[in-house]
Amino acid sequence: MLEGWTDNVGAIMNDWAKFFNGFADQYDGEVFTRNTEAELGFVREHLGVSDGGRVLDLGCGTGRHSVGLARLGYRVTGVDVSAGMLEVARQRATQAGATVEWVCANATEFVREAQFDGAICLCEGSMGLLAGDDDPLEHDMAILRNIRASLVGGGRLILNVLNACRMIRSHNDDDVAAGRFSVLDLTETSDVIGLMGEEGKSLRLRERGYTPPEIRRMFIWAGFTVDGVYGGTAGEWGLRRPRLDEMELMIFGRKPSAS
Repeated sequence: MLEGWTDNVGAIMNDWAKFFNGFADQYDGEVFTRNTEAELGFVREHLGVSDGGRVLDLGCGTGRHSVGLARLGYRVTGVDVSAGMLEVARQRATQAGATVEWVCANATEFVREAQFDGAICLCEGSMGLLAGDDDPLEHDMAILRNIRASLVGGGRLILNVLNACRMIRSHNDDDVAAGRFSVLDLTETSDVIGLMGEEGKSLRLRERGYTPPEIRRMFIWAGFTVDGVYGGTAGEWGLRRPRLDEMELMIFGRKPSAS
């Protein structure tokens, strides 16, 4: 066990965990990570958590949002399936002098009853990242139910998912025939070989996208009220209508106060 976090539920070493373990040292060089300060301002404005409140960062990755929020005075728990990403996050927190609880866990299993005042799941942190034979609906509904259970009444969730409208527009029937895209469940499948694999073996990565009406309905099924669905492409966050070719959607949900 590495110092600085807990292995709360024995996170399964699935292909996504292997991918991110191998990608951890490169992740913060990606273009979509360049707007962290603006994103932190957006989260602080719209999450509705008072200074010193408890925030869950699900799929926290290398901790750029977790550490930033901790430096702003929030009590943050960062959860990720990848021990490699969490090691980078722990180092970031140490360098920043920030205190964050790190938990290595699968988002489909992590839950702490009514422990958080707000939650974020950003930049495709957990939703839609499918491993093996995961059922897309059950996988993501489990995550939403766990987040709802972990929030106090009135707590808000800000979450990103891939935009299925863009996925549909970017694929054709050849992709469907080759298994790269499924019309039935709106998933993309890709095989990765090299750094992120083990002993030259390929990793099969599946990603699920959502249309705005569909993700709104799933939030309602999970027991949230939906405050809005917006364009969520990294670097372009705002309370604006999603574009067809938007990379990601952003959803604001809230656990009812009476729950």
